[in-house]
Formats: sequence, C-alpha cells, structure tokens
Amino acid sequence: MSENSVSSPINRGRPNFDSKGNRYSKPLFLILLVSGLAFAGLNLFHDVEETGAPVTSYVPFLLLGLALLIALGFEFVNGFHDTANAVATVIYTHSLTPGVAVVWSGICNFLGVLLSSGVVAFGIISLLPVELILQAASGSGFAMVYALLFSAIIWNLGTWYFGLPSSSSHTLIGSIIGVGVANALLHGRSGLSGVDWDQALKVGYSLLLSPIVGFVCAALLLWAMKMLIRNRQLYQAPANDQPPPVWIRGMLILTCTGVSFAHGSNDGQKGMGLIMLILVGTMPIAYALNRSLPPDQIPRVAALTQVTEQQLLQIQPAANPLPPSREVLTEFVRSSTLNPNVLPALAMTLSDIGDQIRRYGSMENIPAQSVSNTRNQMYLASESIKHLQTAEARLPEETARNLTAMKHELDSATRFIPMWVKVVVAIALGLGTMVGWRRIVVTVGERIGKTHLTYAQGASAELVAMMTIGAADGFGLPVSTTHVLSSGVAGTMAANRSGLQMSTLRNLAVAWILTLPVSILLSALLYALFIHF
Repeated sequence: MSENSVSSPINRGRPNFDSKGNRYSKPLFLILLVSGLAFAGLNLFHDVEETGAPVTSYVPFLLLGLALLIALGFEFVNGFHDTANAVATVIYTHSLTPGVAVVWSGICNFLGVLLSSGVVAFGIISLLPVELILQAASGSGFAMVYALLFSAIIWNLGTWYFGLPSSSSHTLIGSIIGVGVANALLHGRSGLSGVDWDQALKVGYSLLLSPIVGFVCAALLLWAMKMLIRNRQLYQAPANDQPPPVWIRGMLILTCTGVSFAHGSNDGQKGMGLIMLILVGTMPIAYALNRSLPPDQIPRVAALTQVTEQQLLQIQPAANPLPPSREVLTEFVRSSTLNPNVLPALAMTLSDIGDQIRRYGSMENIPAQSVSNTRNQMYLASESIKHLQTAEARLPEETARNLTAMKHELDSATRFIPMWVKVVVAIALGLGTMVGWRRIVVTVGERIGKTHLTYAQGASAELVAMMTIGAADGFGLPVSTTHVLSSGVAGTMAANRSGLQMSTLRNLAVAWILTLPVSILLSALLYALFIHF
C-alpha cells in the first residue's frame, strides 16, 4: 500500500487484515465441515430406515448427496458473500478484530438459522411453477434444482471476485423466474405464464424497497442521534487501531450480533427450501409428508375435508363430466383465472385426501407408492386455497373459515423442515461467514464514503439493517442483507456530509440492476440444457 493511501482520511486507522489466524482455526473448520456432512448422512439413512421401505438402489442416495452438496455450497457462498456486510462496521471501528468478528458472526448466523420459522423458505418455493414442484422427482424437477443452484452460485462468485456486494436473495429470485419462464416456453406457452407474478411482485417489492428503507432510515437515525446524544467521540472516526470506549463498543457488537442473527434467520431459509425440494424429489417416502404429525389429529382433518367438500359442491355443483381435478387446479394456480370447474375440482381433491388419511389413520401408514401423489394433492389444494383467497372469491363466511383451517392443516403436513436440515444449513452458512469475507468488507468499509466510518455511522447502519431484516422475516419476505446494510452506510455518509464515492455506488447500482436479468437468463439457459440430461 502506498504512503498516500495510508495517510488518506478513509484509510487512517485501517484495520489490520494481515495478522495470522489461530493455528487451530483450519483444523476446527475441517472438523466442523466433516461433522456437518456426516450428521446429514446419518440422519438421511436413519429417516429412510424408519420408513421401513427396502433400499433397492443407492443411485437416489448418490443423486441426493450431489444435490445436497451443491445446495449447501450455495449457502456457504451466501455466508461469505452476504455476511461480510454484518462485520464491516465492527471491524472498521476496531470494536472487534477481523478474526474474532467473523467467528462471532458465524456463530450468530448459526443460531439464526436454527431458530428460524421456515415461512420464508416456502415463500421462495411458491414462486416456482406449480407443475415443476409437483414433478420434483422427475428429470424436470432435478433440472430445475440444479439450474437454480448453479446460476445463483456462478453470479454470487462473480460479484464476490470483484468485491461487489450484490444480493444472494436477488440472485435466487431471478434464477427462479428464469426457470419458470424457460419451462413455460419449452411447453409452448407464453413465458409470462411460468411464474406466480403475484408472489413475485410481493417479493420484488420487498427487495426493491429494503435498500431505500436502509438509506433513508440510517440517515434519519444518525441525524436523530446527533440531536439527542451530545458525545463528540461517537461521531469521530477511530484515530488509530485502539478499540472505542466500552459503551460504544458494546453497542456496535450488539448491532453486529443482531444483523448476523437476522441474516441467518432470513437467508438460511432459502437454502432450507431448496433442500426440502430436493428431499421430496429424491426420497418422497421419508420427506414428502410430515411423519411426525400426531395420529389423533387425523380424524379432525378427515372430518374437515368432508365438510369443506360438501360446502364447495353446494356453491358450485360439479359438471358432468368434470375435467381431471389436477389439471383444473394446476391451471388455476398458474393463471389465477377462476372458472366454474375450480371449486368442484378442489372439492374432489379434498375428498381424495380425506379418503387417504381415513384409510390409513396416520401419515406413517400411507404406502410408499401413494406418498408422492398424496403430497401433491395436499400441496395443490393448499395453493388453490391461497389463490382463492388472493382472488377474493365470494364465499360464505363459514366456507372461507373452513378453507383457511384446511390450508393450515395441509401446510402442516407438507411444509415442514427437519431439525437436521436446519443444522447442516446453519453449519454451511456459519462456516461460509469465516471464509472470503475480506473483499466485501473492504468495499463496505472503504469504498462507499470518502471518509472513515465513524462509530455512530456504523451503529446506525447496523441497527436499521437488523430491524429491517427482522421485520421482513416476521412477514415471511426475503430481503437482502447486502442491499440494506450497504445502502444504510451510504445513507449515514450522506447525512454526515462525508461524501460518497460515486464510482463505487455506480458499480453497486450496475450489479443491482444486472443481477435480475443475468440470473434469469443464466438459469433459463441452464434449465434448457439440464432438461436434456
């Protein structure tokens, strides 16, 4: 580094990135990595063994293992790409050394994943074309999963290489849209029909608005702090490599903890959703239905299906002959166009589900050859109810109430995440946090503003990011840690009149604009290629 670079305002007090790590860090990293993979393998075999189904071939296990490794690779890349934003402020204010900061952030990410709700995971999955979800065990299903994962990993690695804080969430959404468009075109339909645009717009708004919220709220918070907290030291950049006063340091570590935990809770769910899609496709006997549902819940669900079926048929009697229910509901979910066959088709599907669970008494007793079909019927019925609610179909109050209860029961049976999946995703995200973080940290810490980050700026950006991501997680919406935090830092620089490095902001904007079209194109091409294999 040149002398001028050292003496410039932004680099004065620059963190020491050249210190050697602890000699035990690499062995510990490898131990955790191998332990996580072994833990996943043991649980897989245990879950399959519990079903009592004979293992006639190990090919599905090989396919599953490969797909899981790639999915965990996505979360690993997500860890060192996105979470670097969470530690940039504590590193550049010398609140924590780089080594301690990334390990602490990794632990918080781990805990965030373990304690996540799973709502975001299935919100992401519902963006996929319903026919591909129903065909998760087919070649099309595998082509979809591999196209999603490879396109997201390629773009994340590319932007990381150039030190650009792009969004893993943004990339994954684009990849899903690309697969949906390609699938529709390959089946002779309009590309626009391949995506649930209502859900896509809902997710798109959260991704679009979150950086604006980060910029504006961080700027306002810094301004409010200046008005209310009259401590000059809080608004100064570190003069050397000494840590800040204890109370400031505690505040910065607390906000870093919150952002890391919120990132794990929100971003970790995206990998969980993809892994569950893989598990349902390769091992439906073990993962298509929630086998832990209590048997005493079954009679209540069966009675609810019967009552709801009768109410729907009273509203709209079935035509004779009625087209296949699955085709009617799949088209309804795809197009959201309500026609006279939808309510009878939903009634027939609920009747079939009720017959299945009454006959076998529990999810565990449903035979292997029927599991996938039952799961698909439940998933399709749940999605159809959701689209009926979105379309605001005029239904009697009691029927609407029963449909809501029915959807809750169906989701309990099909939308679940085993604890071991959370653990291995948490390990992948946590370990990823500890690798390759420097490029993004330097961009956030040095290349957004023209002056060194102050303590108040770091705390404001982190606090806003923590609250924004936490709120989005509560609403089941994916947001970008990268966009929220980097825009928050930019907001504090603008509010502080520190000046912004327009070249960096231009590069960030270009990455933000290109992420969606590039990931759409990349995943569409990969899907079109993989489907031939």
